[in-house]
Amino acid sequence: MHPSLIFDMDLYHPKPEHKELRELVGTLGQDLLEKAARHYDEQENFNEELLRDFGRKYSLFGLTVPLEMGGHGLDATAEVIVHEELSMYDPAFTLSYLAHEVLFVNNLYHSGQDTLRQKYIPPALKGEFLCAMAMSEPQAGTDVLGMKTMAQKRGNLYILNGTKQWITNAECADAFLLYARSGPNRKDISAFVIERRFKGLRIGKKEAKMGMRQSPTCQLILEDCEVPEENLIGRENEALLHMMRNLEIERLALAAMALGIARRSLKEMITYAQQREAFGKKIYEFGQIQHLIAESYARYRASRALVYETALCVNPQERQSLSAAAAKLSATQMAEFVSRSAIQVLGGNGYTRDYPVERLHRDAILLSIGGGTNEAMQKNIMKDLVQLENLDI
Repeated sequence: MHPSLIFDMDLYHPKPEHKELRELVGTLGQDLLEKAARHYDEQENFNEELLRDFGRKYSLFGLTVPLEMGGHGLDATAEVIVHEELSMYDPAFTLSYLAHEVLFVNNLYHSGQDTLRQKYIPPALKGEFLCAMAMSEPQAGTDVLGMKTMAQKRGNLYILNGTKQWITNAECADAFLLYARSGPNRKDISAFVIERRFKGLRIGKKEAKMGMRQSPTCQLILEDCEVPEENLIGRENEALLHMMRNLEIERLALAAMALGIARRSLKEMITYAQQREAFGKKIYEFGQIQHLIAESYARYRASRALVYETALCVNPQERQSLSAAAAKLSATQMAEFVSRSAIQVLGGNGYTRDYPVERLHRDAILLSIGGGTNEAMQKNIMKDLVQLENLDI
């Protein structure tokens, strides 16, 4: 089979809508993200208006939200397609898209009661509200159950105190889906929708980062933050289940971003190897270059198949922690290898900002950290494997 036919296989486009979505998003990425990506990276500024336009003009929010709620009624494969395509051009912008689309919209729709859905989903889909999710803390990242932010019930309010760390979109978000401890036990976690305007909430330090520099990352500080009791998502002390469930599609989206980075890196190094000459030859004729490109291509294809196969299984009704962790581990490691290989193939040019591969490599490194570190993925995979009956793998 010719490699170009890979995009016509059912694994990557189970429905006609998936193919149409890829074509639309690929065009938007090339037209809206490609030329501006370097500027926003160097300035460490966020194109907030464009993200709002993804709702206002292009209707790209709510992929997993039913049609009757204003969404697209699609699935995890649709999320993978969008995150892969956008990340070919600007992974940092895509990360902010992920925080709004997956961490807030998908999470709230599948975890929240209808009153909260009706209040917050429509403005989020239209880009009127930009949103984020707040889970990590200064001393609780991978060990999320070590969080110390407390929620205490007082009358018809919850009073929240604590600090959230590494919050994507915090600088511009209008609403947050926030997790806090609400009881004495380690698993007593509750979730809330908190608006930026709520008394006692303020935005803290903005991080200066190695990569993903367009996407704003800030602290969120809660000092006697007053949250109406109706903004509790689901039941008190029962947020852990939907937190873990949403982590699966988050990890899948991060893996899809890794695919986009790798695919773009491959295109850059293949094109360069066909044009660049050394010692009277095109550099693709040298074994060292062949090794880097061939290994990159093989690893990319293998990870891509795993990610899309996993996407067919991920849904809100059943847990897919093993597959999601494996997809994230494989794809993010692969993206670091491929983007680093691209820099090596391009040599000195690859190390400069005149070519996108150095930015892609910096962005790729975050994917091995966010959504649970790859070391946590290894631990989770082992835990799930030993619990399998008859080792049905």
